[in-house]
Amino acid sequence: MTKKILAVASGGGHWVQMLRLRPAFEGQRMVYVTVQPSYASQVPGERFYAVTDATRWSRWDLVKMICQVGWIVLKERPDVVVTTGAAPGVVALRVGKLLGAKTVWLDSIANVEHMSMSGQRVRRFADLWLTQWQHLAKEDGPGYKGGVL
Repeated sequence: MTKKILAVASGGGHWVQMLRLRPAFEGQRMVYVTVQPSYASQVPGERFYAVTDATRWSRWDLVKMICQVGWIVLKERPDVVVTTGAAPGVVALRVGKLLGAKTVWLDSIANVEHMSMSGQRVRRFADLWLTQWQHLAKEDGPGYKGGVL
């Protein structure tokens, strides 16, 4: 049975890591959300949304991005939300969870010494909460399931 998967990633490395997950999504109905409109060319034929790039230091942009991502999740009603971070992924995971979607957080490979701040904040909203570094895995999470993307 095919699932609708909402794949959410910020720009740069977060997006690159999401693209590396594409083989795992084969045969599913994909919807991609990121912060760079130009990334649409990397997922041809798939539903794609670009949202405002925001950080905790740009309050107005953050409010705008929260509204955009929230609307996308409400509109798309995904079965699963998968994110490699950061801010748009936090919003999508929280809204998706409220709507009954299964949620997956895969923390960035760049976070070698500790989980990202975003990754720590989504802990209770993620059905599957993962790190890409074995030494960061703990019994109560995050989990580690193998190799690095």
